[in-house]
Order: sequence, then structure tokens, then C-alpha cells
Amino acid sequence: MLEKKLETALNQHVNAELWSAYLYLSMSCDMDNKGYVGMATWFAAQAKEEFEHAKRFMHFIGEMDGKVALMPIEEVRQEWNSPKDAFEDTLMHEKIVTSKINKLMDMAVELKDYATQNMLKWFIDEQVEEEATARNIVNELQKFDNIPAALYALDKRLGKS
Repeated sequence: MLEKKLETALNQHVNAELWSAYLYLSMSCDMDNKGYVGMATWFAAQAKEEFEHAKRFMHFIGEMDGKVALMPIEEVRQEWNSPKDAFEDTLMHEKIVTSKINKLMDMAVELKDYATQNMLKWFIDEQVEEEATARNIVNELQKFDNIPAALYALDKRLGKS
């Protein structure tokens, strides 16, 4: 059974994952509007992944005899100046998510909740990958942002990933 304080924190994180999905959907729409179809596809896939993360947290809460409490999702940004701007926001956002998951782990460790620690380990590993992927794209955009052919190639590549 989940400690009430941890159940509340996990529910807050469900909201954060759903907000992340909403953010990536917004980025997808903006990139599509700007003609970056591959990047729009990549962001849509990220949105789907964030939704799956939220479901994974919800399932865990239920397995631990807790109650899922869905909260309102705050509004997200609607437009970015460039793909580079969107991916820099992505990297910054993933770092924030990593921090939130680390705080959940700290709480689970403090409460000696080994089941929650085990579940969170998967998310900690996932965040390493998420940050690395975003960082690599940002680095690429910083090098080649003003070269249309490079931006075109990146857009095509991201549409296939």
C-alpha cells in the first residue's frame, strides 16, 4: 500500500506526464504548420510515449491499492520560433522531468518503499535516454541550423525514427 504522501506525489507526476504529452502535441502541430513534417512526426511520437508513461504510473498506483486522481492540465506554449527553439525547450523540459522523477525516488527511498523504487528505476533509465536524444538533436541544430539542406535532412531523418 502506498503512503498517502507518495500517492499524492505520484498522482502529481501523472499530471506532469500528461502535460508533457500535451506539450509535445503542441510542438508537433507547430512543426507541421511550419512545414517540418518529419519533426512533427517525431514530436507526435514523443507525445504518445509521454501518454504511455502516464498510464504506466496510473497502473502502478492502482496495483499498489492507491487511487488515481486526474487533475486539470495546464495550458502549454503553442508556437516556437524555430525547430532549434522547440528542441532546446524539449531538452530543458526533459531535464525538469528527470528532476521530478529523482525527487520521487528520494521520497520512495526515504519511505523505504522498495516497490516504488523499483518502478521508478525504469523511469530513471528512460530519462537518461530522453535527455541524450534531445541533447543530440539540439547539438545538431546548433551546428547546422542555418544550412537548409542539413535542416531538411534532419527533418527527414526524424520522420523515420
